[in-house]
Amino acid sequence: MNDGSFFGLDGYHIALGAVGAIVILANWLPRFISRREPAASGLLILFGMAVFAFLPGMPVVPDPRTHPHIWEVVAELCVIVALFATGLRIDNLSSFPRWGPTVRLLALTMPITIFAVAFMGYALAGMTIAGAILLGAVMAPTDPVLAGDVQVGPPQEGGEHPVRFALTTEAALNDGLAFPFVYLGLLVAADGLAPGAWGLEWLGRDVLWRIAVGTAMGAAGGWALGQVLFNVPRSAALAETSSGVVALAGVLLCYGTTELVEGYGFIAVAVAGLVIRRVEGDHAFHRRLHDFVSAVEHALTALLLVALGAVLPMLLGALTWSGAAIVFGLLFVVRPLAGWLSLGRTPLGARDRWVVALYGIRGIGSIYYLAYAAAKVEFWNEEKIWAIVGFAILLSALLHGFTAGIAVERLHGPKDRPDR
Repeated sequence: MNDGSFFGLDGYHIALGAVGAIVILANWLPRFISRREPAASGLLILFGMAVFAFLPGMPVVPDPRTHPHIWEVVAELCVIVALFATGLRIDNLSSFPRWGPTVRLLALTMPITIFAVAFMGYALAGMTIAGAILLGAVMAPTDPVLAGDVQVGPPQEGGEHPVRFALTTEAALNDGLAFPFVYLGLLVAADGLAPGAWGLEWLGRDVLWRIAVGTAMGAAGGWALGQVLFNVPRSAALAETSSGVVALAGVLLCYGTTELVEGYGFIAVAVAGLVIRRVEGDHAFHRRLHDFVSAVEHALTALLLVALGAVLPMLLGALTWSGAAIVFGLLFVVRPLAGWLSLGRTPLGARDRWVVALYGIRGIGSIYYLAYAAAKVEFWNEEKIWAIVGFAILLSALLHGFTAGIAVERLHGPKDRPDR
């Protein structure tokens, strides 16, 4: 009667134990080398690759090339939470000159990067024009999820040096601003390179309308949520209960309603974080809310990076020398030079400009955009794009993750030292 199956090993439970061990090891092992906050993202990917490849009984992680919707949803949640947390971090919005480097990074560096990567995809990798545009769009945004070591500290901590401020605000806003170019790739894939047929629609709807609506919805949603948390009812403010989950629910509400009215939800949640931070700016709840949201962000990110490691060997099977050259070109030539040139005549000094230009980290946002596009239209170059994006995230996580904190700290001191 008892065939021994009662004591059989369940792949799901093996995976739970393995993922738990991976997350602990990825955060613990670097402490033997450095006392700085460990850059675990690269190790999470590498350990995920090793465990899913060699540990018997592990379940199969869905391939993003054939099941993009699952990856789209999880990556979307990661980015939503990370963008809101990034908006919460910023204590001092200050004057326009403080935003000058951010504006340059968004208005110059990102379009230059998109064009350069698209050109390399077309010229080096033989991609279609639509595939090349999509590659440039998904690779251009810097990542708010993996860039914690180069961003400003939590609310009310200070230490908002211009370098950290520029990298933080760039990561907060360029995820949403890359979306028009993703839509451009989709339009070219569907209708061909015929701007006369779709150019005005793209400019009016995907650029002007959706950016404006995202900004307005984020400002309105952030203000309304701030009133609910801090002012109504004034005698029993919800913020006094430390109910971070209510604030996070408000962010999801803001994102969802923005998307329903055809706005960019990523812009909305980043703006909502900035606006909520202005309501009762000295209240201790901002720090508690940030810590809660960051914990959710880190948990989701860890799971997604381990899953990426699990599927990365399959994705890299389609990586060619030209694809690898595009990644190296982006990380070591295009982004550094575009960032350096764009930041000319700003208050940043020469060394500061190089730090900002070098540390444009690629990550979860690229997964979301590519999965989103893959679920809408079938691209001829889809496997090649997934291989390039996967390799870019791995290389960026390892390179930037283990050096960014050191580089910024050497220039400006520890993150928790306020500016004077």
